[in-house]
Amino acid sequence: MPIEETHRHNPASLDSNPTIDELAHHCFGCGPGNPQGLRLVFATDSTNPDSPFATAQVNLDRHFEGPPGHIHGGIIATLMDEAMSKLNRPLNVLAMTRHMEVNYLRPAPLHQPLILTGRHQKREGRKLFHNADLKSPDGTLLASAQALFIVIDPSHLKPR
Repeated sequence: MPIEETHRHNPASLDSNPTIDELAHHCFGCGPGNPQGLRLVFATDSTNPDSPFATAQVNLDRHFEGPPGHIHGGIIATLMDEAMSKLNRPLNVLAMTRHMEVNYLRPAPLHQPLILTGRHQKREGRKLFHNADLKSPDGTLLASAQALFIVIDPSHLKPR
């Protein structure tokens, strides 16, 4: 699917009124300021505002190894959570993961380009239902996830 409306989720500068993404400059998943992080860059498509999706290319090295030559399961869970969390911005909400379930279907290889996609399914009040998948370039499904996110008040994340 072509990505017609693209948004980068790790902005290059912090303005006087930073967004939550800008405040997360050191986020393990997408923060460009975290040298140990994944530094994921997502493109979002909100052409259909009721069903946005986010995609990132993933190519991890041995820093993220679990079984020899493959991505650690905890890192795969992090990838899934990141892909789904990126759907909250085009929905114009701040939301956090309440529950997530990951299905590990095949070992996910290191040193190979993989495709990570998150999709919004539905909303029920403050509840957001998202899913994600990790695929090899030939379309083989390596892992899938589904999650419940809860919309929160942004003041809950302000430093105390």
